[in-house]
Amino acid sequence: MARRVPNDPERREKILDAALAVIADHGSHGTTHRKIAAAADVPLGSLTYYFDGIADIIAQAFDRMHLLGSAQYRAALERAADRDEAEQAVIELICGPEYMPEREVALLFEMYAYANKNEAVAATTREWLERSHESLLLHFEPAQARALDVLIEGWPIHRVFARRALDRDLVARTVRAVIAANG
Repeated sequence: MARRVPNDPERREKILDAALAVIADHGSHGTTHRKIAAAADVPLGSLTYYFDGIADIIAQAFDRMHLLGSAQYRAALERAADRDEAEQAVIELICGPEYMPEREVALLFEMYAYANKNEAVAATTREWLERSHESLLLHFEPAQARALDVLIEGWPIHRVFARRALDRDLVARTVRAVIAANG
């Protein structure tokens, strides 16, 4: 018997992207099979074809988010030719519009909260932290990398909740101080 090929070979990723959208809008606790299927514009049964339940969908969605975000983070640091450019890349990760827009900050909160009760997502979260650290190690010492990663993740959270742009000059001075203090 020949194995059936799915009608839409990108359906699984479409479902995971829809799950992330639903999580961003409704939180992990408000995410359901029906909401995901509607957001993905796929039959409800498609979810059970690809996933073992809502916890599996959420876990795989967070894994997808972490892989995409980690790749973006790493690419920003790989483009830096030297330490000065790496410093500018860190400032851009903190202040720029691309790395942590409001939706991603909401998803990050959801991932951390869900990780407290789900070991698969806790493992994904630890991997997220480790990949960030490894990316920063391309240009910085371990202590600098840890401190910079806290700034990269934390400052966008403050930006979202304060509902105002970050003071780029303050961010730059802080990044330089962290590098100098831990060098």
